[in-house]
Amino acid sequence: MRSEFRLPALGADMEHAVLVEWRVRPGDRVARGDVVAAVETDKGVIDLECFETGEVCELVASPGTRVDVGGVLALLEVEASAGPIAAARAPAPSSRPVEPSAIASATAAPPRAAAGRVRVSPAARARAHDLGIALEGIAGTGAGGAIELADVEAAAPPAAAATAPAESPAAPRDPVAAMRAAIASAMARSKREIPHYYLTLAMNLDPALAWLERHNASVEPAGRLLYPALVLKAVALAASEVPGFNGHFREGRFEPAAAVHVGVAIALRGGGLIAPAILDAAGKPLDVLMSEFRDLVSRARTARLRSSELTSPTITVTSLGDVGVEAVLPVIHPPQVAMVGAGSVLQRPWVADGAIVARPVMTLALAADHRVSDGRSGAQFLDRIRQKLGAPEAL
Repeated sequence: MRSEFRLPALGADMEHAVLVEWRVRPGDRVARGDVVAAVETDKGVIDLECFETGEVCELVASPGTRVDVGGVLALLEVEASAGPIAAARAPAPSSRPVEPSAIASATAAPPRAAAGRVRVSPAARARAHDLGIALEGIAGTGAGGAIELADVEAAAPPAAAATAPAESPAAPRDPVAAMRAAIASAMARSKREIPHYYLTLAMNLDPALAWLERHNASVEPAGRLLYPALVLKAVALAASEVPGFNGHFREGRFEPAAAVHVGVAIALRGGGLIAPAILDAAGKPLDVLMSEFRDLVSRARTARLRSSELTSPTITVTSLGDVGVEAVLPVIHPPQVAMVGAGSVLQRPWVADGAIVARPVMTLALAADHRVSDGRSGAQFLDRIRQKLGAPEAL
């Protein structure tokens, strides 16, 4: 059966993308989830996955071509039983990042490129295309062996290196400005279409942090956890148990999601934000969740995200805890219906057994869609997160 492989929407207001390169050729066999192409959006370069299993018949779009969302990229001969791996609609990034201060020191070294894959910065890729240089022959000096613009210039023949890229009549593209414009468009749509309501809840994190300290003392450094992993797991479990917060609002109705794919708002080093998902977060052990969190942050900052990670989030978590912010009031990612903001863990006066004592306190904030839930169910959702964090050994 012949099928059209189309460009999915990787953001709420994404309109188009530039095809950077193909990773397959006509005649190649592909399976659902295989990375078949790379496209550049306002979020950066994204690995595009195939939605079906079959054989590549024709590559319709050429590298360098701007393709509208829904535009045909390739033609496939697919197996009748194959189905899509992810919806073609997705939320755009939040205006608030998750970047705990401990992440920089706790994150493992940048991941190595998978076999056969060359990690390249967008600027280096564009320059190599202009110069007609094969990327496979260039040794990268960037993080994890990534090829950077200077590596391409150094590998170019003298005559080619002296040739400036062809000038465009349009003003030079500013990637950060383009991302900010995309964020602004998505957030304006969110506030225009979604009747937000907000709730906050301050909670004592002493039990969670005490358990975390005991756990980390009993494992090797590579297996140690950070408290954001506990927050992500608690949110995922609460979203799976309290109806109305995990899913999407489309075409006038709420569509609950079968699994909880938690989007994590991540600040990019060059500026801008992105919110890819940790898939099936409620069903993963904490050590796996922590490992995937580190990996997601690292890949987001080296432009190596997969399209399914951007199209899958069913609820998002954001934090500004690393800069001392007490509370974060998020803006929901359409078509999601809820977003959780985590503030800093701060020493605050707390009443315990009739006495005022100092305790590590974190304020959680919930932004939710009044078309789907109300304040009472939102309060139950936040309280369920509090209960989960109060019994960290059960996470």
